[in-house]
Amino acid sequence: MAREVAEFIDAAQRSLDLAQYDFNLGPETREVVGGAIEAAAARGVAVRILYNVDHVRPIPVPPPPEPDVALISSLGVPAQAVAGVPDLMHHKFVVRDGESVWTGSLNWTDDSWSRQENVIVTVDSPQLARAFTLDFEELWRQGDVERSGFAAEPRPVEVDGVRIRPWFTPGFADALTHRIAKKIGHAERVRICSPVITSAPILATLAQRIADGRGDIAGCVDATQVDEVIRQWRAQGQAAWKLPLLQQVLRGDFSGKNSTPWAPGSLHDFMHAKLVVADDTVFVGSFNLSHSGEQNAENVLELADAKIAAQLSAYADEVRRRYPPVTPTRSSTVAST
Repeated sequence: MAREVAEFIDAAQRSLDLAQYDFNLGPETREVVGGAIEAAAARGVAVRILYNVDHVRPIPVPPPPEPDVALISSLGVPAQAVAGVPDLMHHKFVVRDGESVWTGSLNWTDDSWSRQENVIVTVDSPQLARAFTLDFEELWRQGDVERSGFAAEPRPVEVDGVRIRPWFTPGFADALTHRIAKKIGHAERVRICSPVITSAPILATLAQRIADGRGDIAGCVDATQVDEVIRQWRAQGQAAWKLPLLQQVLRGDFSGKNSTPWAPGSLHDFMHAKLVVADDTVFVGSFNLSHSGEQNAENVLELADAKIAAQLSAYADEVRRRYPPVTPTRSSTVAST
């Protein structure tokens, strides 16, 4: 993965804008990726890095970043920290030369690259790159998650016959979650990978479809993080009304990865892929299907393409077959690997 990242960076000729929730590498991968960034800057490429800091929840969902500020500073390029309190700068994208985009669920850490399920999308499209640049500029200028995601409207672009619509939150969070829910509500076949599922429109639609017994609906979550959500809801009360909906969804064909509970310095082996396949439409990016995700700085690509949908549907099935079914009764305890 380090070599894949470096190859993408090495192709830069003019500019690189990196928005990375977490950027923390060991010596070997730091040499590969950090070296590629330093080499790009040395040949005159304008490099900028945004990263998230200052999140202090003890055992949150999603887990907090541990960015290596010393590593980022050592690269000798302009960098800016975005305070992820209370909302995260949760992007994991790169815009190269205003023409190409790297995005998806993958943080730039060794555990992300070797211990987690993730999905990456790369697209060559100046129009799409422009949308991501607009979002990057909002965060770069303001450093304020709550005021981001408004500059780039979700207008579709055509790339090699594939219709792609970029979504950014929190600016278009309501429209995004309702669009995902609508696609789920009308699809014959639905596949989902998401660490948690707590966004009310999506959760309610899934619960209704599963209760009605309509459609081929299946997916995978991170069981440890779902357990944490349930504990938080029961303790805090204000979101407890969603518990029956979540329990209904978990009665469907969903598996759960019993990942290692988060702690400073612990193994980060979460089920981290974030995708929805609804027939021939795909939603993929950094966005957990969560209420907190609606408030974070996130990005999602909506792709209308039967081939890509089939590819990611097969991937979702591969992931869910790795892990046991997750049920409401199992979600009262936490197991670790």
